[in-house]
Amino acid sequence: MAGPSSLPAPKPRTIFYIDGLNLYYGAVRPTRGLKWLDLGRYCRLLRPHDDIRLIRYFSALISGPTQMNQEIYLRALSTSPLIEVTLGKFKNKTVKCGVAGCTMAGSKWYLMPEEKRTDVNIAVFMVDDTYRDMCDQLVIFSGDSDLVPAVNMVRQRFPKKKIIVYVPSQNPVRGAAVELRTSAHIHRTLPILLLSKSQFPDQIPDGAGGTLTRPASWR
Repeated sequence: MAGPSSLPAPKPRTIFYIDGLNLYYGAVRPTRGLKWLDLGRYCRLLRPHDDIRLIRYFSALISGPTQMNQEIYLRALSTSPLIEVTLGKFKNKTVKCGVAGCTMAGSKWYLMPEEKRTDVNIAVFMVDDTYRDMCDQLVIFSGDSDLVPAVNMVRQRFPKKKIIVYVPSQNPVRGAAVELRTSAHIHRTLPILLLSKSQFPDQIPDGAGGTLTRPASWR
């Protein structure tokens, strides 16, 4: 009879915390035809030995010509019971022109949209999930240093929890993300090669009797 020591170790319970716009602009947008990303499949390929309990996706609703594409994509993500979407918002802020050589530099002000609440939402859910012992590992898709205090708090209060950071960037300067990388137990650059293996079918059921179709500009 096999003893306890021969039993396989349980898979670590894992929750993902994905900064959607960070992921999009850092890794997905530069690709061609890979924006229709099935995050559930991507996370399973990325962490095949984990017990994935939840994928938390954080974003904010954009405005403009690509707004409809984003809305369709958020609906596609919501068809998965594994994914929970949490939305922040954009708020306009006034900034001074700082373009070198521009005649308006230093004298003209512009309105610029700024994403709000995403980092705070990620931090709150990270701390809450660990307090409720919902996971053994926290996997973060972001390179934003604003998350460092939350990572440090989780590590201080729950030293047995492991934090893994994947920085979504194809730009070596932007992808450095030194502060967030060094705050985690493990850090990696998000694997771009898995994107092509993790696409939704062109049409998927919307869960209400209809279908959701990959935007034409994403083909």
